[in-house]
Amino acid sequence: MNKRITITLPADTIELIDHITTNVNRSQFIDEAINFYAHSMDTTPLKQKLQEGAVRRAQRDLRLAEEWSTLE
Repeated sequence: MNKRITITLPADTIELIDHITTNVNRSQFIDEAINFYAHSMDTTPLKQKLQEGAVRRAQRDLRLAEEWSTLE
């Protein structure tokens, strides 16, 4: 289901959109651009969580590496 909204963009932005969207309408282009941007923003918290988890487990991982290094 689509919902109509009204937005205001700078003239330069509209010109850019019109230049890019030769075979696609503005609404579809803006929808795809917003979805792409929103999904790319979702990766930042994931990267941060992975980094924090790695820091939390660093001591454990170091201990395991030292235990297994004797097997080499």
